[in-house]
Amino acid sequence: MQTDRILLRRWRDSDAESLYKYASDPEVGPRAGWPAHTSVEESLAVIREVFNNDWTWAIELKETGEAIGAMGYFPYGVSNIPIGENDVEVGYWVARPYWNQGICTEALRLMLDYCLNVLHAKEIWSDHFIGNPASGRVMQKCGFVDTGKLNHCSHLLGGDREEVKIYKLAQK
Repeated sequence: MQTDRILLRRWRDSDAESLYKYASDPEVGPRAGWPAHTSVEESLAVIREVFNNDWTWAIELKETGEAIGAMGYFPYGVSNIPIGENDVEVGYWVARPYWNQGICTEALRLMLDYCLNVLHAKEIWSDHFIGNPASGRVMQKCGFVDTGKLNHCSHLLGGDREEVKIYKLAQK
């Protein structure tokens, strides 16, 4: 899956250094519910143990070939929020040097196309911490609407304290 600027692809062990470079930023991980990485070895372990599945992709900047974020979906049973058996929840993050450049929006549009046309998901959901409204703006640009529902996600860093706002893709 790709646009002129980005490519969504599977994570590779060779991405560990770039993942650490961006995931060690204390402004990135906690906004998405995970702690900042503390070493390249930890980033490699995340690639092997967390990202090694059918639903998590690296966001590669085509210009450099570097992984600058992650995009993916969570199927029923893995989602942060209660969803239906044929639904998915999408999630993403991008490195701070690439904030406000439309990269997350491009990547999310690619993921939505995949979820609708390959997975044939019935409903597509997403959420963001209340303190991270920029993530909600990305969702809204891609056709999500705020459901008005809030949820605690205790397995996410800070998720027992701060609620997430739940969004749903408006079906046409």
